[in-house]
Amino acid sequence: MLPFKAVLISFLCIILLSLGASLAQATRSGELTSERGGWASARRDSAGIAPDPQRYAAEAIVQVYAAPTYGWKGAVAVHPWIIFKRAGETRYNRYEVISWGSGDKVRRNSNLPDGYWYGAKPRLLVDHRGSSAEAMIPQIEAAIKSYPWPTTYHAWPGPNSNTFMAHIGREVPALKLDLPANALGKDYRSLLNPVGLPPSGRGVQLSLLGVLGVTVGAEEGLEVNLLGLNMGLDFTPFRLRLPFIGGIGQNNVQRDNP
Repeated sequence: MLPFKAVLISFLCIILLSLGASLAQATRSGELTSERGGWASARRDSAGIAPDPQRYAAEAIVQVYAAPTYGWKGAVAVHPWIIFKRAGETRYNRYEVISWGSGDKVRRNSNLPDGYWYGAKPRLLVDHRGSSAEAMIPQIEAAIKSYPWPTTYHAWPGPNSNTFMAHIGREVPALKLDLPANALGKDYRSLLNPVGLPPSGRGVQLSLLGVLGVTVGAEEGLEVNLLGLNMGLDFTPFRLRLPFIGGIGQNNVQRDNP
């Protein structure tokens, strides 16, 4: 009984410390204050991260971004999206899942490729270029079409925008996707398919509707999930994976040539 209590207390301490750190970070960046403004007037212009598609017209590019969600939810979760262009193209295609609106939740080019997400600056998670990016684009497009829940959205435990991005990662292992621990919904799986690949596409995952599970992956390291709160240890690079804040440690952006 004593070891169980110790584990439970440690778990609660990690959750509270992670939540406190996330709230402090969000407050400093203005995500929980009036400076971010209402959603209608929130910043959505380019963050200046994506390469100029006209300057790099000859090069295929694939990138994945994530930014804190709007409002108070930005302290606990992120919203991801993927952009890509083939060699010879001068415009990106951006795909993501968005909750509002009826019908299909999978949206194409609803926002700028590297735009602020309603006031929150995006972070680059994946950056592939050249022949490797060109080769994976047809696989990405096929994964988008095969997404199992195109008309369904649930903020918790999923399916949501992170579930969509995790599906692409499973279908395209070459993407080397490493969604942060606060990508709430990334571990959502059907009860009929509780065991399979993790979001990185390399490893194994056991997950019951995204509320209880464990992941061992090439990019994720070891991660456990309880009620959608993820924590664990990543070795590529070394970092702690924590709920709310995402993680502590080295930058985990995935590139062709680290």
